Amino acid sequence: MAKTTKDIKMEEALWDSANKLRGTVESSEYKHVVLALIFLKFSSDKFEARKKELIAEGKDKYLEMKEFYNMKNVFFLAPESRWSYIIANAKQDDIALKIDTALHNVEKNNDSLKGALPDNYFSRLNLDPSKLSALLDTINNIDTLTDKESDVVGRIYEFFLGRFAAAEGKGGGEFYTPKCIVNLLAEMLEPYKGKIYDPACGSGGMFVQSIKFVENHNGNKKDISIYGQEYTATTYKLAKMNMAIRGIAGNFGDVPADTFFKDQHPDLKADYILANPPFNQSQWRHKNELEDDPRWAGFPTPPTGNANYAWIMHMLSKLSENGTAGFVLANGSMSSNTSGEGEIRQKMIENDQVDCMIALPGQLFFTTQIPVCLWFMTKNKKAQTFDDATRNHRNREGETLFIDARNMGTMVDRTHKELTKEDIAAISKTYHAWRGESKDGEYADEAGYSKSATLAEIQKNDYVLTPGRYVGVAEEEDDGIPFETKMTELTETLFAQMAESQNLDKAIRENLKTLGYE
Repeated sequence: MAKTTKDIKMEEALWDSANKLRGTVESSEYKHVVLALIFLKFSSDKFEARKKELIAEGKDKYLEMKEFYNMKNVFFLAPESRWSYIIANAKQDDIALKIDTALHNVEKNNDSLKGALPDNYFSRLNLDPSKLSALLDTINNIDTLTDKESDVVGRIYEFFLGRFAAAEGKGGGEFYTPKCIVNLLAEMLEPYKGKIYDPACGSGGMFVQSIKFVENHNGNKKDISIYGQEYTATTYKLAKMNMAIRGIAGNFGDVPADTFFKDQHPDLKADYILANPPFNQSQWRHKNELEDDPRWAGFPTPPTGNANYAWIMHMLSKLSENGTAGFVLANGSMSSNTSGEGEIRQKMIENDQVDCMIALPGQLFFTTQIPVCLWFMTKNKKAQTFDDATRNHRNREGETLFIDARNMGTMVDRTHKELTKEDIAAISKTYHAWRGESKDGEYADEAGYSKSATLAEIQKNDYVLTPGRYVGVAEEEDDGIPFETKMTELTETLFAQMAESQNLDKAIRENLKTLGYE
């Protein structure tokens, strides 16, 4: 769904206010300043709403008891942590210290926020008080509660990360996954119950959408548990903050850490993996590091120059026996033969671990133009039954589904495209029907769009997984006009245009002659 004018105005206002901090704060720090304040505003709004509920219920004596807030997944805020107090003191020279104190007390009073909030962050940045005050005024105008479905933290994070990445020239490194891709992954995988894992979780967008999927399909979010890992300390805090706001208990490990070198969930076996790991990550390990890592068991060691296949093998090692992984990678991952990557891919295909491949349209990301694809992998393609019989899977051993979605999507501005709700529904329905889910009808190959290929067909294509190699070309609709008739009409049109061209040439020459140019 495209953002509303109101959304855009809010984000642009935030950008303008945060941009006024330039000179006193590193540009890469702006987003963390803004998001911490958004969190405080959002938490305060929820606190005040719950406080009004208690008053309406005649429970005035419980207004300062945190248990009566926590029971509704609302954070208890001491008076000095409330947004009203911050705004009342916004013009004071020590406002940065007051914000730090407010955040510290929120974390101290709410166990689920342990390690989630900035620690003396605002004081250390030495912010200009007048510029910080202007930012507070802007945030004060944001209504965080009207749209209960809106991912405020995630959306603002996406916006700021995109703006900074563009401004700082970052390419394929750290960036937020477009919401339409996250939605597609969740709809494809259908994470109803079990363990969900993201080894490069960023601000936790995959988890947010997984929870929304469960809620939108009348499931119970208590039936799923969340495991994530993030390398960047500030982004690790954002993920914890993002989950805490929604009352979601997530395990992000004890510390932010490199997934390859300090795995925070060494014994995890996940039912669903949703991820957007860094694209084409070079120098992720030194030559002699991790060469005999158990995650590569049965495969060649992934090359030092590109971590794409290291991420794939890491995720495979984390899958439960019946689990499914869906993740974003650069298109090169489908065909690369560099430094043994082709051998690794061949082994995965022969192990029958590749379930589905999707080619996505370009221009989906804000911060990179690298063409991307979706991989879906599983360790078990045998028939499976579920509590809901309409979701049962057929035996699809030796088969892989290819979907070419490059022609889908709608431009939302001059440079960016989005998959529509209809696009997402069509793609996920194709996959579910192919898996045998009766709720989505019968599957049939569609030229130019989808193809269920055998191992032998993939072997004939040298183990390349690019959907365009398999789906073929869509048949053009026959308009009923015979070829001979069309050819006659086209020829007549061509000759008429050629004659007109000669007439124009003659007229131009005569005009030039009149002007004395021959």
